[in-house]
Amino acid sequence: MRNVAVQDSYPDDVAVCYGCGRLNDDGLHIRTLWDGAEGTATFTPKPFHTAITGIVYGGLLASLIDCHAVGTAAAARYAADGREIGSDPVLRYVTGTLQVSFRGPTPLGEPLRLRAWPVEVGERKVVVDAEVIAGGQVTVTGHVVAVQLRRPEQ
Repeated sequence: MRNVAVQDSYPDDVAVCYGCGRLNDDGLHIRTLWDGAEGTATFTPKPFHTAITGIVYGGLLASLIDCHAVGTAAAARYAADGREIGSDPVLRYVTGTLQVSFRGPTPLGEPLRLRAWPVEVGERKVVVDAEVIAGGQVTVTGHVVAVQLRRPEQ
């Protein structure tokens, strides 16, 4: 499971998200990998993701938390059901609540490590905590309530 990104399993019509959609040419392309207990990802901000000189824009960091957490929510639900990521019916979650706390400046110019883990896994709702790590320091934390997107065929 470690090499399969959750977002790679999304059907085309829901794979267009700016943060994690593989079909959005201008998007961030966040890819959440599941290790059985948590979701992990990396993202390297570009120079135009600047807030102030040398610091990553907070809105980008919130987007990273958002999309990585909903990807982790799907992975956690697959795991709770004993299913492979991407197996039918394919799970897609959307954000119900997003809370972000900035713990310190996030430096520009290095890869950021994203971690997220489920704290509650329900039938349609998964609660996830997440963090952004830069240079070994947690710079952003997040709390997300993710809700399963009901598709017409489900």
